[in-house]
Amino acid sequence: MKKNFLFIFLLTLITITTTTAQNGNVVIVTLDGMRWQEVFKGIDETLMNDSVYNHDRKGLYDKFWAATETERRKKLFPFLWSTIAQQGQLYGNRLYKNKVNNANPYWFSYPGYNEIFTGYPDTSVNSNDKIYNKNETVLEFINKQKNYQGKVAAFTTWDVFPYILNEPRSGIYVNADIDTLAFTNPQLSLLNDMQFLTTKPIGVRPDVITYMAAREYLKAYQPKVLYIAFDETDDFAHAGMYDQYIGSAHAQDKMIADLWNTLQSMPAYKNNTTLLITCDHGRGDSIKEQWKHHGSKITDASEIWLAAIGPKVPALGEVRTEMQLFQKQIAATIAKSLGFTFITTHPVAAPIESIIK
Repeated sequence: MKKNFLFIFLLTLITITTTTAQNGNVVIVTLDGMRWQEVFKGIDETLMNDSVYNHDRKGLYDKFWAATETERRKKLFPFLWSTIAQQGQLYGNRLYKNKVNNANPYWFSYPGYNEIFTGYPDTSVNSNDKIYNKNETVLEFINKQKNYQGKVAAFTTWDVFPYILNEPRSGIYVNADIDTLAFTNPQLSLLNDMQFLTTKPIGVRPDVITYMAAREYLKAYQPKVLYIAFDETDDFAHAGMYDQYIGSAHAQDKMIADLWNTLQSMPAYKNNTTLLITCDHGRGDSIKEQWKHHGSKITDASEIWLAAIGPKVPALGEVRTEMQLFQKQIAATIAKSLGFTFITTHPVAAPIESIIK
């Protein structure tokens, strides 16, 4: 009798564990080089009024300026400061000593994305060169799990992501820059034509095409894990175009809102999907002209932020508790949202326990 009880108990435990791991979806969105200062304080008055960085100061003022930081951030990021602030969590407002940082020492893109997805701030990942990542990402790990094989996809504006995510080894679908959308779906075929015919102000396809391709792929093929990587904010910042940087940030917020509404309109995703939003690195602020730059020589460039929403995410809103989080914790948090523990051959930082319950 005791043996039978033990067998039934173990079988039940295995069933519960397996069911937990097989249920749910996760979507990750990154805004390349998007400063926490604008996320939590709205448009920067000094940069807005500097004619060197803006062609339309009046337009910026009319659209995004308000008397308080709370009002300004709502104008710039209405989705973050309505839906997520009410139903999810936001981390990184350093005015409350709520800190999120890179753990890697470089504070630029490839090392940042490696840290996000591997949970390992590997110091040997120290360039933006197109080198296949030797580290396993959490996306590759999930793609190996039962019921998730072939259900992981990434749509990115920057053309280095097939290397960061090691597409050949990982087996996940990565569509980057103007990779051909070789699908019979008519919406994807139209977007394929558009990406080849549009202008490219940042050298690669516009973020809106990356987003629309990801959205239509989501509708047609229903992946269980989807990553969308925007790029315009970083490119316009490097170009010193604050008006365009702000415009792109606002547009990305609208696209994320549209993405969330799309997810909630689909039975496969409604009330069954975690959305995580973050960035790869910060940029300068204490010396205003350094807002254009990042890297280890820029004091503020390791300062980042993180937002989350979903049925497993407690509605804490803007977290104002003094704490220190790191980018390296995101990978394990992604895995945890699906009921997995991310274990691989390299070190992986612990998940952020307050995000997924």
